[in-house]
Amino acid sequence: MKALKIPEATVTRLSVYSRFLKQLDKKGVTTVSSGEIAEGVGVSPAQVRKDLAYFGEFGTRGVGYNVKDLIRYTVKILGLTEAWNLVLVGAGNMGSALVTYKEFRDRGFNIVAVFDNDLTKIGKTIADLEVMPLERMPEVIKEYNVRIGMIAVPSKAAQEVANLFVENGLEAILNFAPITLNVPDHIEIRNVDLSVKLEILTFNLTMKKQLS
Repeated sequence: MKALKIPEATVTRLSVYSRFLKQLDKKGVTTVSSGEIAEGVGVSPAQVRKDLAYFGEFGTRGVGYNVKDLIRYTVKILGLTEAWNLVLVGAGNMGSALVTYKEFRDRGFNIVAVFDNDLTKIGKTIADLEVMPLERMPEVIKEYNVRIGMIAVPSKAAQEVANLFVENGLEAILNFAPITLNVPDHIEIRNVDLSVKLEILTFNLTMKKQLS
């Protein structure tokens, strides 16, 4: 891999390409062009070629890409050649949806434990996982070699959970609480605010209406 910073948008598209390629593979498709990938995921062929070029030369001019080979390459680049164990804090509606989200496991992400501080939720089961008190977090992280934590709690509790993750040696956080968290610079953090995504849609719809 070239020694340069890869744009995050490229990594995002690479994940989309990888999923699309797996769909093609299931259909028995053996080769695919950059144009076909582009049409399948909604970008330009030039963008596909540019994104893949960050990581090397994969296709053959005039022939295209071998689907199985490109799947292997993208999976390796995305760090998915090994399974990743995750812990989740928050056993409410969002947390329950995340635990039962089949795509996580299909892509190699295993939620190994769910935590909550609500006594009415502790001890209950979500998809075969017993909801545990936060006090159990250190032993679980150590036992399963967890490096990534997910936060699905109300905003007022999210920073406290993030602090617990940092104290217990986690290196990355996926935050579903609609709040900006303060974490050390070495912690990888990504925020998923669904209301922001909806507001982008309403903005675009409003602009279209104004221009029509």
